[in-house]
Amino acid sequence: MSGLPDLDSLKLLVDVGELGSLGQAAKAAGIAQPSASKRVAHLERRLGLPLIERTPRGSTLTAEGRMVADWAAHVLAAAHELMRAVQAVRTSEAAHLRVASSMTVAEYLVPRWLGELQNREPDVQVGLDVVNSADVAARVLREEVELGFVEGPQVPEGLASRVVGTDRLVVVVAPGHPWARRRTVLRGPELAATPLVVREPGSGTRETLDVAFTTLPRASPRLELGSNSAVKGAAQAGAAPAVLSGYAVEAEVATGRLVEVPLAGLNLVRSLRAVWRRGRPLAGPAATLLSIASRP
Repeated sequence: MSGLPDLDSLKLLVDVGELGSLGQAAKAAGIAQPSASKRVAHLERRLGLPLIERTPRGSTLTAEGRMVADWAAHVLAAAHELMRAVQAVRTSEAAHLRVASSMTVAEYLVPRWLGELQNREPDVQVGLDVVNSADVAARVLREEVELGFVEGPQVPEGLASRVVGTDRLVVVVAPGHPWARRRTVLRGPELAATPLVVREPGSGTRETLDVAFTTLPRASPRLELGSNSAVKGAAQAGAAPAVLSGYAVEAEVATGRLVEVPLAGLNLVRSLRAVWRRGRPLAGPAATLLSIASRP
């Protein structure tokens, strides 16, 4: 392999044939003609063939030089194709970001973060999976996604994390529910003893509620539903009180479609976290997105 000619010298030889003189080839390469002459002489010694015929009228390719220049053109084309392919792979890896997010974070926070990411890095293509917090953690651990956002109070083993915000679960009821007109503050034991409309096991909302109810006698859920929209719909229909993220019910409470019930004596504040594989620092668009999400 050490005897292979360098690509710059081959390009110089091809240019001599195409441009008609060594001087023009040197100019195209951005080098002085004496330097070009030395490169050609070195190439001739390496190949053991006369490549250029020097005459008073200039330098032209010999018969051997024309054959070598023809072969060299194919080598150069292959080299350029190699670099284009490498660049395409590099660009694809750098410009594609795989993210998973729990439903509440995905609905109310991730769109703003991704919008800022697109402003900073417009070529980045983001794939977003919206699942519950348990599934987010599982996908990060399986390396199906680079970065995840979860709502639960616990960070699974094997994941690094950073708090990117806080959220408060609230109790909401339909306007016609008796709790909508109650004069006393709702307490934790009464809430725990009430059949509720709740999110499914594995969601961050459900996990936060389960932790808060750990020491309290608890009624079985009235309904377990797989999305914030379904829980809100059931609560609006009067099925039972519901416990959901304050983000998720903000619009319904503001318009009177749901009524927030004041609650005391129960901590339903939770941290929202970004998670990634422990021991694998984030880089590229994933690191940028984490930085955006972490800003106050």
